[in-house]
Amino acid sequence: MAWRCFSTAIVFLYLVDEQTSFLILVPFVVQLCIEVWKILKVFKIVLPWSGGAVSNSDDQEEETKDLDSEITTFLLCCSCPLFIGVVVYSVLYSSRKSWYSFCIKILADGVYGLGFVLMLPQVFINYKLKSVAHLPWRSFMYKASNTFIDDIFAIFTSMPTTHRLACFRDDIVFIIYLFQRWSV
Repeated sequence: MAWRCFSTAIVFLYLVDEQTSFLILVPFVVQLCIEVWKILKVFKIVLPWSGGAVSNSDDQEEETKDLDSEITTFLLCCSCPLFIGVVVYSVLYSSRKSWYSFCIKILADGVYGLGFVLMLPQVFINYKLKSVAHLPWRSFMYKASNTFIDDIFAIFTSMPTTHRLACFRDDIVFIIYLFQRWSV
């Protein structure tokens, strides 16, 4: 959750640096506010004007967390050397407007790449548990409509190429989710 907040902030800074249209920037501001609100709720940061609640987890959630941890660790071990290689290559061979722009672009590329890596554990969990019961239909349809809207924006609005590719990378995972839901 903290990662999502950090990554949203980095992508927002990247889009501002690339002078993207306000049609893209405004949803990112809203998303950043939502992510900060989620952090306040999940980490039980109690503000003077709010109350807190306690939740318990069961055995199935523990199994899912273990599977999630296993595949995330594996994917991060595979993708981190690739990211370091891209950073070294970019430092040596890419042109840049400024060091700030370069750092924000590298961080945004890392966010986009690791965002894809962090979407894949759900596919692994579905495969291992041979079930998509933990992915409710309403949540699935929300993700489907969100993916569809992202694709429309990626096609019709001006945005940096890496952000456009990040919108389409979600389609790959969404198609895998559809296949898993259909085959179960």
